[in-house]
Amino acid sequence: MKRIIIYFSAGLFLLGITTSCNKTTSKSSSKTGMAYNNKYNGGFEVNSKVKGGPGPGLIAIEGGTFVMGGSLNQDLGYEFDNVKRRVTVASFYIDETEVANVDWLEYLHWIKRTYPNDAEYHYNALPDTLVWRQPLSYNEPYVNNYLRHPAFRDYPVVGITWEQANDYCVWRTDRVNEEILRKGGYLVDYKTLAGGGKAGAPAIANTSKEPFNTDIYLNGQFRGEGIDGKKMKKDLNPNAVASGATTGKSGPVRTVRVEDGVLKQPYRLPTEAEWEYAALALAGNTEYENIADGRIYPWNGLGVRSPKKRTQGMILANFKRGEGDNMGTGGYLNDKADITGPVRNYTPNDFGLYNMAGNVNEWTADVYRKLSFEDFSDFNPFRGNEFVNKQLSNREKGIYAKDKYGRPIKDPAKSGKKQKWSEIQGSVATVDSSSVAGKPYRPDFRGYLDTVNTSLYGTTTLVNDRSRVYKGGSWNDRAYWLNPATRRFMQQDETSAEIGFRSAMTLVGAPEIISKGKPQFTKLKSKAKSN
Repeated sequence: MKRIIIYFSAGLFLLGITTSCNKTTSKSSSKTGMAYNNKYNGGFEVNSKVKGGPGPGLIAIEGGTFVMGGSLNQDLGYEFDNVKRRVTVASFYIDETEVANVDWLEYLHWIKRTYPNDAEYHYNALPDTLVWRQPLSYNEPYVNNYLRHPAFRDYPVVGITWEQANDYCVWRTDRVNEEILRKGGYLVDYKTLAGGGKAGAPAIANTSKEPFNTDIYLNGQFRGEGIDGKKMKKDLNPNAVASGATTGKSGPVRTVRVEDGVLKQPYRLPTEAEWEYAALALAGNTEYENIADGRIYPWNGLGVRSPKKRTQGMILANFKRGEGDNMGTGGYLNDKADITGPVRNYTPNDFGLYNMAGNVNEWTADVYRKLSFEDFSDFNPFRGNEFVNKQLSNREKGIYAKDKYGRPIKDPAKSGKKQKWSEIQGSVATVDSSSVAGKPYRPDFRGYLDTVNTSLYGTTTLVNDRSRVYKGGSWNDRAYWLNPATRRFMQQDETSAEIGFRSAMTLVGAPEIISKGKPQFTKLKSKAKSN
């Protein structure tokens, strides 16, 4: 009976949905009594039908507590760089699979189509396919074929730097949110934008010279003729003025806001803690907060072969079994892959995630350091925060400065707290400036920014602030590296044929993914009375 419950739980996680939603049952404020969404009393709007959910390609991961580094039962390199410590990871979303070649080609196609004359932008986004070249190996065919040939379409993209992976996440965020807005009628749909799909029909006039950007849109800087859709939201603010754009609605209209809950959170790289938690997927072995069995791989058991009758003896991941053995014996290729394999190969873990062990290592967001018991936060641990602010070109109107691609320019934050209005006057950077006035704010912890004793990181070791953690093991790694707790590092501007990535997204709202069948407190109606 216990096994049935476990598999049923795993099946629920495969859905990758969240049933929690933010509902405001009251139609008026419980503190002032004023009605919400009333254009006559000021027009304060509250969306009562917001329902969260993952963006395309993502699966919901219910967070919780776990022992980070706890699955590592041996330290072959005697690195002592992942000491066992109990942490809590908030619920989040993560890609079901690694980002594949076809996904990256879509990215390159968009760049080429949107900026046909910007060869530098396209070149900088190209993977380094030369990672396949080896002095003593005939891998040259992969240099030209691995990224572009349709035979490798569903294989994980490699030769990607940590920086390129982050750039892809930013681009993906904008394309997903743009798709939501165009499908919802908040922006002109693609067909209309292209001239209605009729041969020879001109595209409609577009007042924006830059492509859609989420931050710029949310700041009200992406709208006008040829941009605004026919289903834009009515602006209930009595001081609002009609924009004059053809939207099909009478009266003032507005763009979507964060408060509407329409747009998705930014795609990003997962933190090291999120990645390790998602790879272990101990939720599949958990009942009433009791973990029946620990794991050293993303699956149960101590071995790397399938114990099931139908697939007995088959390797459960794409890795290197031994020196000179990348795929087994001709006539019976055990793991079915010589280099990488399709991103949906093998059996997913109990969260429904594919290839969390083997195939390719994966970038995480964290800066690499060896860890001590004191050197971490026990909630959402992460190392590498660089706090930034969006640069303003006009402070009075709150207009963001934009780069040549229509994205907001971001500067190092100057303070760890909200500054007084008087403190920030006169420090507005111009559009041409690369930094704000004053000294950038950088948080310190345990002498991390000590300017006197600089003899440790980056001087006597190869570790520095550009060293990023990667995890998971690859097609060319031994089974030891399949353990989710193992960790290695590489410079964020370097590439490898053994490293790819998958994206993550923050989950906002209630952390419980599946509420059905679980005990809940009964919500009682408020006894407060209003006149």
